[in-house]
Amino acid sequence: MIALFAGGIVIGCSPIFVRLSELGAISTAFWRLALALFPLLLLTLRHPVPKAARPRSARDIWLVVLPGIVLAAELAAWHISLHMTSVANSTLLVNMAPIFVTLYCWLVLRQAPRRLFAAALIITIAGVVILKGGPQALGGGDLKGDAVAIFAAMLYAAYILMLGKARERFSTPVVMIWSSSAAALTILPFAWISEPTLIPVTLAGWAVLFALSWLSQASGQSLIAYALAWLPVTFSSLTLLLQPVIAALLAWLILGEALTPWQGVGGVIVLVGIWAARRAQR
Repeated sequence: MIALFAGGIVIGCSPIFVRLSELGAISTAFWRLALALFPLLLLTLRHPVPKAARPRSARDIWLVVLPGIVLAAELAAWHISLHMTSVANSTLLVNMAPIFVTLYCWLVLRQAPRRLFAAALIITIAGVVILKGGPQALGGGDLKGDAVAIFAAMLYAAYILMLGKARERFSTPVVMIWSSSAAALTILPFAWISEPTLIPVTLAGWAVLFALSWLSQASGQSLIAYALAWLPVTFSSLTLLLQPVIAALLAWLILGEALTPWQGVGGVIVLVGIWAARRAQR
């Protein structure tokens, strides 16, 4: 639980770093993934993984690589949706991933959600809607862009499910190194084609990328991957909706973006929904 909440809080900082980045969104995503390999590799050098615990067969490699490929596709789809529909629609719809995780576990794995968890899911999603400006903030987008954002939410749900599956077989460092490498290589062509430059021009630009990479990716995603070995993916995906609450608070404190009373109410509702989900999970 501590690892999951800490991971959600740290990843909640990523929108601030993306806003401060000198590069485009997809190029920033590439460096977020690529630079994370340095601390992850240093960790494995200090604590080597036994050969028996490393991917050996093609099936093992596919198990740890596929989450990274899906994550790269999710990042690309989300950033594409930001150019096709309104920011409000895109950021709200991409946070619907817990719905798809729950539906998959219910319809495919035959793990019907308990009533309390279903209620917690509805409460938390409602809190996110209020936090993002309420229903009145929507409607200015494009239907195709909204569809791309929903597809990104489905990809993120798939990423969480695949990450949990990989953690059943391999340790956190192994999963993170392989998946981050695969994600960086997958998203590199998107960044190369769609954006004018891949290289920051100032030291401040590099500092933002290193902060995003080492905090949000290497630390945050590793903490989440660690937690998924013990916690259900349905509960974990819902708890990660803590991210927009943290992002809104940091935007208020760092960027000076006003936090309205309704957004405060939405943040409290999200926390209540997560608390109810924890009760249901226990």
